[in-house]
Amino acid sequence: MKEFELKYGCNPNQKPARIFMKNGELPIEILNGRPGYINLLDAFNSWQLVKELKEATGLPAAASFKHVSPAGAAVAVPLDETLQKVYFVEGIELSPMATAYIRARGADRMSSYGDFVALSDECDEQTAAFLAREVSDGIIAPSYSEKALEILKNKRKGTYVVIKMDPDFIPEEIETKDVYGVTFEQGRNNYQVTKEMFNNIVTENKNIPESAIIDLMISMITLKYTQSNSVCYVKDGQAIGIGAGQQSRIHCTRLAGNKADNWFLRQNPKVLNLPFKEEIRRPDRDNAIDVYISDDYEDVLADGAWEAIFTEKPEILTKEEKKAWLATMSGVSLGSDAFFPFGDNIERAKRSGVSYIAEAGGSVRDDNVIETCNKYGIAMAFTGVRLFHH
Repeated sequence: MKEFELKYGCNPNQKPARIFMKNGELPIEILNGRPGYINLLDAFNSWQLVKELKEATGLPAAASFKHVSPAGAAVAVPLDETLQKVYFVEGIELSPMATAYIRARGADRMSSYGDFVALSDECDEQTAAFLAREVSDGIIAPSYSEKALEILKNKRKGTYVVIKMDPDFIPEEIETKDVYGVTFEQGRNNYQVTKEMFNNIVTENKNIPESAIIDLMISMITLKYTQSNSVCYVKDGQAIGIGAGQQSRIHCTRLAGNKADNWFLRQNPKVLNLPFKEEIRRPDRDNAIDVYISDDYEDVLADGAWEAIFTEKPEILTKEEKKAWLATMSGVSLGSDAFFPFGDNIERAKRSGVSYIAEAGGSVRDDNVIETCNKYGIAMAFTGVRLFHH
């Protein structure tokens, strides 16, 4: 297949629309559904991300994409008992691919609602079964087991988009796009993220353990396919907070840091032991948890809304308790797609347990950023590489 006609472009008024190859055949096979313009943008960006995560770490990888930026990305690091409970998979023996997907989807479930999924390896039956119960638009993977494909073809009344990607496809070195009738051309961003990227440690603390190096690689590869400006917090093999497309880098750091905080607050014992009624569905539980850990939950309790969700009135998680819980968070890695211009980014990152940082370096205020890292004992590497993505 050399081209594929689309219903419309980004919006229904944008017609005609298609994808096509100037040379050769399209590297995809559409096994089910009819993908849209944005679906395919998400598919191709997310595929590159998981492909590179697998190449860099050697582990199966998954990504959850929304509007051409990742809501989550992860590799197959086993879940501890707490995260099994947070992700509603207690006592289930998970395949590596399912583990990566559950981590990618579970980090920021609100942003992942209605996502496009990418898997680095074959979609197995278990991964498909978990995906079948989520609100999602489609998936791209190099292959599907027979049972997995059967499950996915039945999702969304048979309209769920299932794309098979040629894992051996190599795109041309030069890429183009048109904006307002003007054609832009550039070389593809072929920069490979490796462990050597983090050799230039500029802080007093020079210790970045192997586990943090892997997390920093995950962060930088995720940023490579996130709309800039962007920063990414990672812990134990998964992105836990992604700030995308902000005009100010401190706004990226705050946005992603707040997401990382919410991820950690979901592991608080009070949250884990919320007395949900048995019939409450998982998406509704997710929404209730987000409200519970928010600062205005006391107002919701006062309105009596808890009666529809819980068997009894939950004890409030106070601001003081949340602050104390977040103070125990540590070992988080943070990547930035360009340099941090001020030390305020480090101050905010420290509040979310950041211990390791990778950024481009090259700011006229590098000394202030390094000094702030030294104040908190944070180890920071200058990569010398900018990863803007637009």
